[in-house]
Amino acid sequence: MRLAYGLVLPDVQADLDLGAAAAGGISAGASAMYCVGASVGFLVAARVPRTLVVSAAGTAALGAIGVAVSPSAAVFGASAVLASAGAGLASPALVRIVARSVPSQDVPRTQTIVNSGTGPGLVAAGVLALVLLPEWRTAWLVSAACAVVAGVAVLRADHGDTAPEDRATTGPRGKSLPPAPWFRRHAGLLVAALLLGAGSAAVWNLGRAVLVDAGSGRTASVVAWIALGVGGTAVAVTARWLDARPPRTAWTITVVAVALGTAGLGVGAAVLPVALVACAVFGWGYTAATGALVAWTGAIDAEHAPSGTSMVFVTLVLGQAVGAAVAGAVVEQAGAAVTMLGAALVVAAGVPASRVRQDGVP
Repeated sequence: MRLAYGLVLPDVQADLDLGAAAAGGISAGASAMYCVGASVGFLVAARVPRTLVVSAAGTAALGAIGVAVSPSAAVFGASAVLASAGAGLASPALVRIVARSVPSQDVPRTQTIVNSGTGPGLVAAGVLALVLLPEWRTAWLVSAACAVVAGVAVLRADHGDTAPEDRATTGPRGKSLPPAPWFRRHAGLLVAALLLGAGSAAVWNLGRAVLVDAGSGRTASVVAWIALGVGGTAVAVTARWLDARPPRTAWTITVVAVALGTAGLGVGAAVLPVALVACAVFGWGYTAATGALVAWTGAIDAEHAPSGTSMVFVTLVLGQAVGAAVAGAVVEQAGAAVTMLGAALVVAAGVPASRVRQDGVP
């Protein structure tokens, strides 16, 4: 839901008289709420992952319903912020559930595939938008129902704590907080995640608005968003290939793709084929990069993978909060091209940041 915000933004802005700066502020608030949810997950995912899944589905559904019935920009913003807590709660819970429900040798690839679920979700959101827009309220009601269905599906797929010994675990049930040296070993990873979040926010929040402003019609701009989702979905196909690479190598490949996609949208928004390719490349790169971050923290310390995932995504989305606010202000003053090119440079800075080495991580 949080990443589909930019898809409906032009129609919401028209209906609720919402400016670009205010829209960026709402996105920043949503990102902050995600961080709150993920921080809770950081503390309790190892003990109560199923409770987190229920909470994630509930907050996402309630927030989406609030968005659908919002009579004003203020109510819309508050509801969008609430809905964003769901994804933050879900991420660490899913890491724990996969780790105890999948044979240990299949955990990395399964985590990557789970992480690529953003792609099909964006494709579905785009198709829904093609059918329903400008009726964006109905789209959010459908999203609320999907959140509930997804939560039930995850609970049914969870094997609980009865998994056999050959399944990966994340350590003792009560041991959720890692030791102090663990945090120091994550320094380079956290800087890299922060930069990815800050730079990617421009596309997530302004991408479709940039396309519309460049002359693309409603249908063409939504199709470009679907292309972004298709790119994210393709991560499931490339998962085995990426998993065979060291974490830093996978990170470098995927971050370069995000930077190229962002820059391509900035300079080629008026040319639909260029915009479609840029969105697809961005979608693949971003989804695969987040998967690389999950693999990276697992390589540092597999025992605390849920805690690592929570911390990584908190940092990533904290970067998005800052990036969304800055991009919303810059685009009004300097235009879309400058905003997107600047965002691409921020993303690219994540490559050298990742060179800070951690013990035992190639």
